[in-house]
Amino acid sequence: MGQLTAHWSFDLALVYVVLAGGMYALGGVGQRRSRDHGKERLRELSFASGLAIIVIALDSPIDYYSDLLFWVHMVQHILLLTVAPPLILLGRPWPRMWKSLPMSWRTKGGRTIAKARWTAPIRFVARPGPAFVVFSLNFLLWHIPAAYNAALNFQWIHDAEHALFFFTGLLFWAHVVDPGPIRKRLDWMRRAGYIVGGMIVGWVLAIALVIAKTPLYAHYAALSHRPGGISVMVDQQLAGGMMWVPGSLVYVLAVLIVFGQWLGMENEPSAGRAAPAL
Repeated sequence: MGQLTAHWSFDLALVYVVLAGGMYALGGVGQRRSRDHGKERLRELSFASGLAIIVIALDSPIDYYSDLLFWVHMVQHILLLTVAPPLILLGRPWPRMWKSLPMSWRTKGGRTIAKARWTAPIRFVARPGPAFVVFSLNFLLWHIPAAYNAALNFQWIHDAEHALFFFTGLLFWAHVVDPGPIRKRLDWMRRAGYIVGGMIVGWVLAIALVIAKTPLYAHYAALSHRPGGISVMVDQQLAGGMMWVPGSLVYVLAVLIVFGQWLGMENEPSAGRAAPAL
């Protein structure tokens, strides 16, 4: 137990967690409780859980062992890509965090985001198609051996990789959870396809890791010893298994929820148009 607790760390991710949590809490001060008090509590719990997942992924012993075991590194990536983002978005964070800012900042910031030319790329990437492409390419490019090894050799590159995983994860899952301010919703069929497409991207990497005949990443191949005494190839295959099975769980759950919502509204007048928010 003492050895495990010795491997906790503190970095910039913790600063983000504290800042985001503080803004969320401050935005909720004085907020009138609706009749759905229980639902609001669940949203707050979901948001807090998402922040906790970031800390577990980046500051717990998972981060320490990710340099020694490839499969643990894949667990870290799964947490940042598919667990923390949807949990945070289920907390409906944007309205509350926005309220924590001074009114003058909100007015100016809102106009800038909505109308400024330099924010046009942000508005474009926030659309479902571009969001899917950015999420998928970011995920795949970071797992190219040269980029992956660079991230392991330089801490600032590693930090940038983790930040991009998380923020592109928010971008992707915002079209599944639908927390706002993104207003255009995918209908149930497109939403299900969108989710399945994201899962298949993960499968591409998983298959490559499992069928590879040689180690793909020099960092892990160069290790003289790995915890548990496993070989580099077993470690790589375990990493592929992690991406294939645990890495698919959130996608499968999301698809089941979307289909369940579609079946529930099948006979309603609005059926077939926009799927409700998860």
